Amino acid sequence: MKVNFYTSKREYEEKKAEFDAAIKNVIERGISTLGPEVKEFEKAIEEFTGAKHAIGVASGTDALVIASDILGFKDGKEVITSPFTFLASTSCIAKHKAKPVFVDIDEETFDIDINKIEEKINENTAGILPIHLFSQMADMDKIMEIANKYNIRVLEDAAEAFGMRWKGNGETYRHSGTIGDMGIFSFFPTKTLGGYGDGGMIVTNNDELAEMARKLRVHGASKKYHYDYIGYNSRLDTIQAAVLGVKLKYMNEAIKKREEIAKLYMERLGQCEYINIPKIKGAQQGVYYVFNILAERRDELAAYLKENEIGYSIYYPVPLHLQECFSYLGYKKGDFPVAERTCEKILALPIYPEITREEVEFVCDTILNFYKK
Repeated sequence: MKVNFYTSKREYEEKKAEFDAAIKNVIERGISTLGPEVKEFEKAIEEFTGAKHAIGVASGTDALVIASDILGFKDGKEVITSPFTFLASTSCIAKHKAKPVFVDIDEETFDIDINKIEEKINENTAGILPIHLFSQMADMDKIMEIANKYNIRVLEDAAEAFGMRWKGNGETYRHSGTIGDMGIFSFFPTKTLGGYGDGGMIVTNNDELAEMARKLRVHGASKKYHYDYIGYNSRLDTIQAAVLGVKLKYMNEAIKKREEIAKLYMERLGQCEYINIPKIKGAQQGVYYVFNILAERRDELAAYLKENEIGYSIYYPVPLHLQECFSYLGYKKGDFPVAERTCEKILALPIYPEITREEVEFVCDTILNFYKK
C-alpha cells in the first residue's frame, strides 16, 4: 500500500464544486491584487482567531520579515529564539542585521525552553521570537511575563499553529499569534490551513502596528504612488485567498480529524519501547499539524518506510546553530544538546484529514514490524 505523506487531491475531490466556483469567480470578475476575496478572508481570520487585525501577505516568510522590521528586530539588536525550527524563523532576524540568540528546547514539546530565556537578556535585547511548533504552543504566559518585565517585544511564529489556542493562567483561550505584539501564519499547502501555493498572514491587536504592516506590504505606500517607507511587494494572492476562504469554513472539522488520527498513532505506537511520542503541555488546545515521533535507529526506519512506499519527513535534520549560513554566530556542536539529539531522532508520519484509518494502521504495522526485525 502506498501512503503519501500529504496530498491535496482528496480534499479537492471532496469539495471540488466549491473550490472551482471560488477560483472561477475571481477569474471571471477580472484579476486584481488585494481583491475582495483577500479582504473577506482577512475578516474571516479576524473572526476565527479573535485578532483585531489580519493583514494578508505573500508567504509566512514574508510575514516574519515584515513583522521583524516593524518590531525593530534589526541593526545589531538581539532577538531570542530557538535553533530547532525552519530557517525563516531566524533568517527574518538576520535579514535586518539583527543577531539571533538561541536557547535550547524543551525535550518533551520541542518548543523553546522558557527557563533558559531570561539568562540571555541584556540591554541590547529587542525581543523574543517563540515558535509554536508541530502540535502545540510555547508557554505564552511565561514568555509574556518575561517580555513585560524587560519591556521587550514578542513576535509569535505561528506558521504551523493555526487553530491552536492557549489558556495558561487566563480565563479564556486565546488563539496562537494573538498574544504577543504580533503573530504570523503560513498558508503553505501542507499547513493545517493551506492554500494551493504560498500565502501568509500577519495578525496583531495593535492599531499602529497593523497600519504599518498594511503599508509595508505594498512598498510602504499610504496610497498609490505615495510612499511613507521603503517597504515590500508582498500581497496575499486573490486566488489563494479564495481557496483559503473555502478551507476555513471546514477548519474545526479538519482539526478534529487530525486529532483522531493522532490518537490512533498514539494507541498503536505508544507501547513501543523504541519510540517516544511528544507530550502536549500546559492549558492549551493543540492541533496536530504534524505527528512526530522520536525513533531509535531513525535513519534505518526512514529507509524502511520508503521501501514500503510510506511517505515521511524529517523536521529538522540539522539545527540552525549548526547550519553554514549561521556559522558567523560562533555556535558549535554541543551548545544546544536537546535540539541536537532531537534532530537525530525525529520523524514525522503522514497526517492530514483525508488519510484513511487503513492507511494509518498500515504505517503503524510497518513501523512495529521494523522494530521486530
